[in-house]
Amino acid sequence: MNAEIDISHVILKTPRLVLRPWREDDLDDFFEYASVDGVGQMAGWTPHKDKEESQAILNKFIAGKKTFALEKDGKVIGSLGVEKYREALCPGFEEKKCRELGYVLAKPYWGQGLMPEAVKEVIRYLFEDVGLDVIFCGHFLKNAQSARVQEKCGFTHYAYSKFETRFDTVEDDELNLLTREDWLARRG
Repeated sequence: MNAEIDISHVILKTPRLVLRPWREDDLDDFFEYASVDGVGQMAGWTPHKDKEESQAILNKFIAGKKTFALEKDGKVIGSLGVEKYREALCPGFEEKKCRELGYVLAKPYWGQGLMPEAVKEVIRYLFEDVGLDVIFCGHFLKNAQSARVQEKCGFTHYAYSKFETRFDTVEDDELNLLTREDWLARRG
């Protein structure tokens, strides 16, 4: 089952990042990375056309209380959402508290290990503080970078599916999962 999530008062820290709720004054940073070609498409959305589009999505982030802003050196460089998982695609988890992660990182920060750092901290928070049993995380098959993030964070294959993007395409998708038991075992 999809567990209730409210990160509106949660601040997480890693060696290089602060993960925190979105704020109104994040608009310029958000538009800066969300308007770049190649960033959103990896997650199923098109580049933002203008600040009004970014503002509408920023408002949803704030109201939804489930998406972290990734801040590095005082600048927001990405997002990490604790989304509802696709229950129809994942039968057998009705008695488990679950969620699915989704993330985006600004292009200048790709390849620096920042996203695995952020994802690992959110995993820790979700298992230790929220008490989730299972975390799902998916990626388009063509997105090797996202696949590598999930591998580094301990996710294992669960299912292949088709994912309908916000720009009316259908992408081949791999859904991975991480159980609390596997996470604890990896921590040793």
